[in-house]
Amino acid sequence: MKKKQEKIKVLLVDDEEEFVKTLSERLQMRDVDSDTAFDGEQAIESVSEQEPDVLVLDLKMPGIHGLEVLRWVKRFHPSIQVIILTGHGTEKDEEKARELGAFDYLKKPVETENLMKKIRIAYKASFEDSMAAVAFAESGEFDTATDIMKESAMNSLKSALSEEKEEHNGSKGDKNDKKE
Repeated sequence: MKKKQEKIKVLLVDDEEEFVKTLSERLQMRDVDSDTAFDGEQAIESVSEQEPDVLVLDLKMPGIHGLEVLRWVKRFHPSIQVIILTGHGTEKDEEKARELGAFDYLKKPVETENLMKKIRIAYKASFEDSMAAVAFAESGEFDTATDIMKESAMNSLKSALSEEKEEHNGSKGDKNDKKE
């Protein structure tokens, strides 16, 4: 008998309450356990109480900025994959988010199916790396476990970017098109 797969736990953080509530409902219709927070402080509190598998995080919010939330999450909960979803981010914000360990960086508006794909990829990467890191941590090799989690974030990002590039090239038909 197959064991029922657990739902992916996602925390959506955005100060646009109607947007985040609607997105949460759409994810729940796709069998995702989704919760919401409306600012950085609520996000940190929520992560501290019940760690999600994936955090979908806006940048520009009142109070604690999304990049500070990302920094905190990666410091205290490095196994959580963070996807930035913003309507106001700059290239500099994207660069900083990736440097801090964001799994992916998406701009609003985003199609729900595209976001779901990113969430599933992030969850899979998190799960596989967590299992390896646990094995090393249990044997007392904490530095190795930490290194696995850091390397995992970078590999997951490279993989996601590669898939996105392939899809983009395939949908264009002309692989010589360049976007500036």
